[in-house]
Amino acid sequence: MARAFLRDKGRYVGLLDPTERTVLHGLMEQTRVLLSPEVESTGDTFDDLVASLGISLGGPAEATGNLGTHGGSAERADRDPALDRLLPTAHRGDDEVAAEFRRLTEEGLRQRKSRNLDVALERLSAATGDRVELDEIQAPAFLMALTDVRLLLGERMGLRTEEDADALYAAMEDLEDDDPLGYAVAWYDFLTWLQETLTHAVMGTDLGDAALDEPGAEFDDEDDDEEGPSRPGTL
Repeated sequence: MARAFLRDKGRYVGLLDPTERTVLHGLMEQTRVLLSPEVESTGDTFDDLVASLGISLGGPAEATGNLGTHGGSAERADRDPALDRLLPTAHRGDDEVAAEFRRLTEEGLRQRKSRNLDVALERLSAATGDRVELDEIQAPAFLMALTDVRLLLGERMGLRTEEDADALYAAMEDLEDDDPLGYAVAWYDFLTWLQETLTHAVMGTDLGDAALDEPGAEFDDEDDDEEGPSRPGTL
C-alpha cells in the first residue's frame, strides 16, 4: 500500500509497492516518449540552445533545417492534442505569434520536462524495497514529472474543465467494475494524491493523518455503504 511522501533526515521518502511503481513507471515512460525532444542534445549547452531555436550554425545550406518545425499547418494537423496541454502556448489569441513563441520555446521546454521524467524514472527504478527516496534536487523534478503525467492522463480522459469533471463523476456511478475508465480515474486520483503529498513534504507543511494512508483515505467516513466514488480533480 502506498504511503505519503514525508521528509526524513534531509530526504523525501514515499512507499510504493511493486505494482504501483510499475504502473507509475509505465505512465512516466509514455509521457517521456511523447515529450521526447525533437532536437537531439549535442552535449554542448550553447549548441543545444541554438538548435532549440531552429537555427543552424553549419552554413546557408543548413540554415533552415529546423525552421518552422513547430508552427506549420502540416505539423499542427498531426500534432497530438496532449502536447498542447503539456506545452501550452502563451499567445492563444494570435496564431502567428503563438507559432513563433512555440518555435522559440518548445524545444527547450521538451528537454527540461524530459530531464525531469528521466530523474523520476531513475528514482523509481532505484527504489529500495518499497522506499522511493528523493534528495532536495530530485524532489522538485519528481514533482514536475508527476504533474506532466497527470496532465497527459487527464487529457486522455477529456478532463479540461469543471464541467468535464462533473460529467465524468456522474458517469462513474454507472461504470462496470472492469471498465478501463474506472482504472484510469483511480490512477488519476492516485497521481493527484501522490503529487499533493510530495508538494506538502517539500513545502514543509502537514497534510494530517489522512495523508499517511492510501489515496481516498481522507474521504472515508463511518457509513461506507453510502460512500460513492471519489471525484477526480480538474487540471
